[in-house]
Amino acid sequence: MSDHLKRLNAPDSWHIAKKTTKFITKTAPGPHNANAMPIAVWLRDHMDYARNLKEVKQILGQNDVIINGRSCRDPKMGVGIFDIISLPKINKYYRILRDKNGRHISIEIDADAAKSRLCKVRNKTTITGGKVQLNMRDGANILADNTYKSGDSIEVSIEPETRFKILNHFPFAAGNMAMIIGGKHSGKVARIVEIIKMPGSVPNKIILEDEKSGTRFDTIAPYIYMVGKQTSAIAKWGIEQ
Repeated sequence: MSDHLKRLNAPDSWHIAKKTTKFITKTAPGPHNANAMPIAVWLRDHMDYARNLKEVKQILGQNDVIINGRSCRDPKMGVGIFDIISLPKINKYYRILRDKNGRHISIEIDADAAKSRLCKVRNKTTITGGKVQLNMRDGANILADNTYKSGDSIEVSIEPETRFKILNHFPFAAGNMAMIIGGKHSGKVARIVEIIKMPGSVPNKIILEDEKSGTRFDTIAPYIYMVGKQTSAIAKWGIEQ
């Protein structure tokens, strides 16, 4: 695998200028999928906190960037949806989301909202001793009981003293609120009306209703990220619907 990435070949979700320079930082293996954005690109191209990679490395070398409660020193470290990026020295906190075009956007939040993050349960396994391990969408693993299912979302603490403590649980079920993170409805928050199970390897079809307009639309299960039960918890996290 090449260590280089041309700007022209960078994922569209990064939303960067394509013709300024020939190459751009490539994401290191780690959390999220291939669309994860390197923290160097976030600092330099998105937020203008650095002018070049040298300044990015200086910022990271001083432990000035905290991702999901842990200091980041690798400029290739990937960030993705619902990650929390903290810059405590300047009192700035951000949550990564997707806009309607499927691009990464940074929503500024307050210090209290930056103490927890939302994770999607991809699947769960039973490990040694009969314990249940939740395997999250971003690659994290959390020990929990058997009440959580694939597709659910959990809100976990990222504070050092209570890291990975489960604070809230949003089941993947009809009647609950979800955010769409892919496809033509990306960025919308709506209520799940029906979950249609599809045969074979085809993703399940999800029917949702926009509470503001009352219109219904559909998407597929991989694009669903649960964000609430009877009401959306989006406002608590400092995100406008």
